[in-house]
Amino acid sequence: MFTGIVEEVGRVAQVRAKPQAMELTISCVLILEDMKRGDSISINGVCLTVSSFDAQTFTVDVIPETVKSSTMKELKTGARVNLERAMPATGRFGGHFVSGHIDGVGVIRSVKKEANAVTKTIELDPQLMKYMMLKGSIAVDGTSLTIFKLGHNAVAISLIPTTREDSLLGEKGIGDKVNIECDLLAKYTERVQTAEPKISRSWLAENGF
Repeated sequence: MFTGIVEEVGRVAQVRAKPQAMELTISCVLILEDMKRGDSISINGVCLTVSSFDAQTFTVDVIPETVKSSTMKELKTGARVNLERAMPATGRFGGHFVSGHIDGVGVIRSVKKEANAVTKTIELDPQLMKYMMLKGSIAVDGTSLTIFKLGHNAVAISLIPTTREDSLLGEKGIGDKVNIECDLLAKYTERVQTAEPKISRSWLAENGF
């Protein structure tokens, strides 16, 4: 589980392509401080497991499903990536519940500067719009953000200076693709509402009520 607060921007040191899969080696500093094999690390919003590490880098495997459903396949050696360690039980929850399981890929369609903020409109798969709510939460490339405007198959997010400085979103422009994770609570709520009810009038009658 993550919070969507980017801790460090790392760099891709090596990409090893495999049939329908990948192996990534990332160079960083902060993330390595207390790393252990098997740790979960969010890389551009994708939860991946540390398979090995040394004093300067760590390595993760990217399975076929993740390659297909995220922007991981577009990473090249030298690319910069958002990094976040899994949240400790004793930590502060600065963002929102982020699982690191990507729901789709969005495309930035417009960028507008407003005073000290930069507004970016992101086009989404129409199927994801049911999880979007004005003032609700969204994770974009692993960064926890608030939706402040809803459009036709699109949402607008606003980046404060700190977010632009501490993550890669400030550098992303029109046409760039970003990993999208919808609000976890919205997905659970939708699942509960659409699941077949177990208690009904007929069930009550059959069980003597």
